[in-house]
Amino acid sequence: VQLQASGGGLVQTGGSLRLSCAASVRTFSRCAMGWFRQAPGKEREFVADISRSGGSTDYADSVKGRFTISRDNAKNTVYLQMNSLKPEDTAVYYCAARMTAFFATYSDSYQYDNWGQGTQVTVSS
Repeated sequence: VQLQASGGGLVQTGGSLRLSCAASVRTFSRCAMGWFRQAPGKEREFVADISRSGGSTDYADSVKGRFTISRDNAKNTVYLQMNSLKPEDTAVYYCAARMTAFFATYSDSYQYDNWGQGTQVTVSS
C-alpha cells in the first residue's frame, strides 16, 4: 500500500485545513486508516482513526470536537478536516493504513504497517 498525504500548509490560529491521503491499493475498503502527527522534538502521537467502512472513528482528546476524519472508499482517500487550529497543532501529519478483516479502529502506531510521507502543518499565533 502506497500512501500520499497532501493538504498541509501555513494557517493562522483559528483557521482550518483539510488533509487528504490517497492510497494506491485496490483493496482500500479493507484498510483501517489513521492519522498521526509528530512535532519537533516530540514523539509521534495519535490524532484520529477510522474503520474500514467509516462507521467507527476515534480521536485524541486534544483534537476532539475540532478535527473530523472521514473516508471515501470509491476514491481510495481518507481525509482529516481540521478546524479551530491552534499553534500546538503544528506538526508533520502522517497517514497510515492497516489491512484488516475486522471493522475495528486502531490508535497505536505499531498497529500500522503502511505509512505516507507526511505533510507539514504550521499554525501561527
